[in-house]
Amino acid sequence: MASPLDRTSGPTTASPQVEIRRSARRRKSVQAYRDGDRIVILMPAGFSRAEEKRWVETMVAKIEKRERRTRLDDTDLHARADALSAEFLDGAADAASVRWVDNQKRRWGSCTPEDRTIRLSSRLRDLPDWVIDYVLLHELVHLLVPHHGPEFWAYVERYPRTERARGFLEGVAAGAAWKTDEDWEG
Repeated sequence: MASPLDRTSGPTTASPQVEIRRSARRRKSVQAYRDGDRIVILMPAGFSRAEEKRWVETMVAKIEKRERRTRLDDTDLHARADALSAEFLDGAADAASVRWVDNQKRRWGSCTPEDRTIRLSSRLRDLPDWVIDYVLLHELVHLLVPHHGPEFWAYVERYPRTERARGFLEGVAAGAAWKTDEDWEG
């Protein structure tokens, strides 16, 4: 039996919207990432339409394969939260619901202690498990301590990768703003 902290597979939904961003500075490399419902593909401006078509097919297939292998649904996410609460908070944080949301562009997660609901930004889906776990644990701690005072951080720091995950998220936010000129915060 798999642990709730292991990722499970889940089917992807409809075909994604694809946005192609060409750059004269890019010479050979092609990169792709998911941004909400669309897949953004970065490629050299000099690629022919045939090369573009081939790379779009390749990169969309690669991202969809990774998502089929790694994407957690809301049920998986809630099980993960329960396991993290048990491991790091002695089971004290009991969320009524835990789910992914697409409308959080400036936050990684949010918690409403009054109704014990946790929402994680879908921007986290493609990040490493240990980063998702950090954000999830951060929000779980808000069920116990609503503010960011010393007691809050004492709970969060029970997670051994807290500082590393915070640095990772800062890097992701800075990199995304740099690449896309969007004004997001982590």
